[in-house]
Amino acid sequence: MRIGFGYDIHRLVSGKKLILGGVKIPFEKGLSGHSDADVLLHAISDALLGAMGLGDLGKYFPDTDEQYKGISSIFILRRVLILLREKGYRLISIDSTVITEEPLLAPYIEKMKETIAGEIRTEGVGINIKAKRNEGLGSIGRGEGIAAYAVCLIKKSSK
Repeated sequence: MRIGFGYDIHRLVSGKKLILGGVKIPFEKGLSGHSDADVLLHAISDALLGAMGLGDLGKYFPDTDEQYKGISSIFILRRVLILLREKGYRLISIDSTVITEEPLLAPYIEKMKETIAGEIRTEGVGINIKAKRNEGLGSIGRGEGIAAYAVCLIKKSSK
């Protein structure tokens, strides 16, 4: 078994949609980034790449490459899951935390889990998503951005 850890953070800006865990969240700001800036899916994808020892998202989806400008992070997750299967691994579990002062994410957590599970398409994978506040501390506490952390457990597939 192998463990991977992922992290991502993006600035909140006006005029962008807020997408977290593949779910559009109604909010007056969204996350700035080269893709749709879904910090949760980026952290999960990075954790999967790390568990496989394959580097990070920047290696596969560089923000200097125009072909990835504005892409959905669901696309990124799908590509990473293809790599996971090609390398002979199966996903056991994901545990993640999104840190934001607002918006309140509790009403959207189950939909995020369903969206991610729909992409994984494997029974029995544990998916956990937690939402935390920074209690007014730092850039996240001031409402300047949103961050996410994720860990995953993968195992070599038995064929």
